[in-house]
Amino acid sequence: MEFGICFKGFVEPERARALVRQAENAGFDYCWFYDSHILWRESFVAMAMCMEHTTRMRFGPLVTNPNSREWSVAASLFGSLAKQSGGRFDIGLGRGDSAVRVMGKKPSTLKRLEEFTHVVKALIRGEEVQYGECPEPVKFPWADGYELPVWIGAYGPKALASAGRVGDGVVLQIAEPKIVKWLADQAKTAGTEAGLDMSNYKVMAAAPAHTGPIDEAIEKVKWFPAMVGNHVADIVEKYGSDSDQVPSSLTSYIENRKGYDYSKHGQSDNPYLDFITEDIIKSFCVLGTPEEHIAKIRELEEAGTTQFNIYLDSGDEEKIIADYGDTVIPAFREKADNVTELKAVS
Repeated sequence: MEFGICFKGFVEPERARALVRQAENAGFDYCWFYDSHILWRESFVAMAMCMEHTTRMRFGPLVTNPNSREWSVAASLFGSLAKQSGGRFDIGLGRGDSAVRVMGKKPSTLKRLEEFTHVVKALIRGEEVQYGECPEPVKFPWADGYELPVWIGAYGPKALASAGRVGDGVVLQIAEPKIVKWLADQAKTAGTEAGLDMSNYKVMAAAPAHTGPIDEAIEKVKWFPAMVGNHVADIVEKYGSDSDQVPSSLTSYIENRKGYDYSKHGQSDNPYLDFITEDIIKSFCVLGTPEEHIAKIRELEEAGTTQFNIYLDSGDEEKIIADYGDTVIPAFREKADNVTELKAVS
């Protein structure tokens, strides 16, 4: 099991540097950043800064999209950060939600998302590429063959199929093990049907985690199911609430949803939180004592999760990192070490 943290772009630079140093020392493997340039500061600037204060952690946007930047600019940015970090750079990719909808624009189509994936990966490898928005072929003379890992954010059946066909992994914004398995299996099936080897396919469960008292934590992470509900509402609109393509456990909780304020995206003061119940919060997030975190993350692991990524923006960030470094991460590292020893003996 890999572990990640994810920032919004409102963390002050000095504190961001301290948090990533603490997280790397605690054993975290990834540091992700929201990529919504209007709601928060430009994420890639912060990534470049934090890379210089770490030696092992990998970095990337969670998620970027095909519409915010011209494709050669995006590819040059990704390739440059991969080079600058010594190969410690991935991207999470989605259709574009808070980054474009807050401007009144529409998200990318899935066809465009798949094409973007192929184009940026090829450019970063150093291949010559001609694509729809550019009349002449493009090639980076400085590219050195880096293979960019791309994680696709998805919920709906078609997006999950795209994630399986073109992604190296899938991003699932939820920490409910049964739903994670149901969604991840769809992506893996699509990849297998496309003739791909899915044995090393990665599955990320991304959600808030909090190790303080449950009552306090529930209020601090209540924003998250509302954010998830906004995505689920799109799926329900497309497929219907009684579709067998989406589990009822994922759709039923939005029945009383009244709206969503994108200017308050991912924030606890979003005015549209009344439909969120305590049970949903506990189901979608990871709360309680460090031992309770270990138990739930083991369930996620059994469901196929390969990385648990904490949305680290609900308060008490230093304490959460410390609790994971002291108790949670070692429990999984010890398990991995034991498995390695057993394989060596056999």
